[in-house]
Amino acid sequence: MALLVDQEKSTVARRSEEGAEKSIEKSARAKSRRKIWIDLENTPHVPFFLPIIELLKKQGYEVLLTARDSYQVCEMVQFHHLACKVVGSHWGKHRFFKAVGTCWRAIRLLPLIAKEKPDLAVAHGSRTQTLCCTLLGVPSVSIFDYEFAASTGFLRAKWAFVPELIPDSRLHRKKGVMKYPGLKEDVYASRLRPDSSLKKDLGLDEAGVVVTVRPPATEAHYHNPEAEVLLDATLNLLIGRPDVRIVLLPRNKKQENALRKVWGILIANGKIVIPKTVVDGLNLIWFSDLVISGGGTMNREAAALGVPVYSIFRGRIGAVDRYLADTGRLILLESVDDVRTKINIIPRRQGYEEIQEPGPALQVILDGIVSLVEHQCLPAHR
Repeated sequence: MALLVDQEKSTVARRSEEGAEKSIEKSARAKSRRKIWIDLENTPHVPFFLPIIELLKKQGYEVLLTARDSYQVCEMVQFHHLACKVVGSHWGKHRFFKAVGTCWRAIRLLPLIAKEKPDLAVAHGSRTQTLCCTLLGVPSVSIFDYEFAASTGFLRAKWAFVPELIPDSRLHRKKGVMKYPGLKEDVYASRLRPDSSLKKDLGLDEAGVVVTVRPPATEAHYHNPEAEVLLDATLNLLIGRPDVRIVLLPRNKKQENALRKVWGILIANGKIVIPKTVVDGLNLIWFSDLVISGGGTMNREAAALGVPVYSIFRGRIGAVDRYLADTGRLILLESVDDVRTKINIIPRRQGYEEIQEPGPALQVILDGIVSLVEHQCLPAHR
C-alpha cells in the first residue's frame, strides 16, 4: 500500500515537473516571438548594451542589431563578435549634414525594419531609430544620461529611460519617463576581468605612470573649443614628466591624423602611445594611474571603477557629472591653470582595489525593457 502511495506521489511530482517545464517552454516560445531592435550609433553603446543583449537572449527574446559606421563602433562590434547589420556613417560636425545623414540612414534602414517587424526598439539616443519608429509605428524607448543633448522637438521615442540623478525639471518631457539608479556605466563596469597583458601589448610594461587621455568630441554638437586648449595644456604637462607614458585615444581617423601632425615626434619615440587596434576600454582604464578625458563615458567608466579621473569637457555639465564632481569621484578642469594645479600625477596600486559588485542599474533597465515589450507594446503593427 505504501509502495502504491509512493508511486502515486512520484507520478504526481513527475507530472508537475513536466507541466512546469512545458510552461517554461511555452513562455520561452512566446517570448521568442517578441523581437527587440537595438541600434548602436556610438562607441559607448556597444559595451553598454552587451549585458542587456545577453540577458534578453537568455530570456528567449530575439534581438535585431544594427549599427552606424562611426568612431570605433564597427571595431567594437567585431571585437565582441556581435552579429550586426551596419548601415550609414557619421556625417561630420555641421548640424545640416547631421540632419541629412540621419534622414538618409533612416531611409536605408526602413526596408529592413519594415521586414523584421520588431515589437520594441531600444537605443541610447539614436535619432535615426526614433525617426524610423515614428514612420513605421514601432514603439521605442530612448535611453540617455545627458539632459543637454540636442532636442529633436516633436520627434521623440514613446518612452525615455534616464538616471535618477537627472531631475524631472531638466527633462524635455513629463510622460513616459522611467528611471534607473546610479550610472549607465554601472551596467557593465562590474563585468571587467582585468588582463595585464594589455600593458605588454601597448609596450607599457616598464612605464612608471600610465595616463590615458581621450580627446574631446570635436564633431559633437555640444563641443566647446576651450576643451582643445585644455587638451594641449594637458599633453604639455604630461610630456614634461619623464616618468609618465601617455595612452592617447583618438575618436576617429581624422582626429588621429590631426594629433599625429602636432605630436608626431613624441608618438614616434613612444612617449605617447596610440593603440593600433581597438582595445578593451575598461581594461585600459583599470591599468591606468589616472584618466583625463574630454567626453563623458570614459570619465564615468573611470569613476565607476574607482580610478582617478579628470574632465576637460567644456560643454554644459550634466546632472550625472555634477554629482560625480560634488562627491569627489570626478575632478572638473575648467582652465589651463586648473590643468597645472589640480592634476595629481602619482602611481596607483592597480590590482589591489576590488571591482565593485554590480549595482541595480542593469536589472532595472532590463526589467523595464521586458515590461514594455510584454505589457505595453501591442502587436498591431506586425
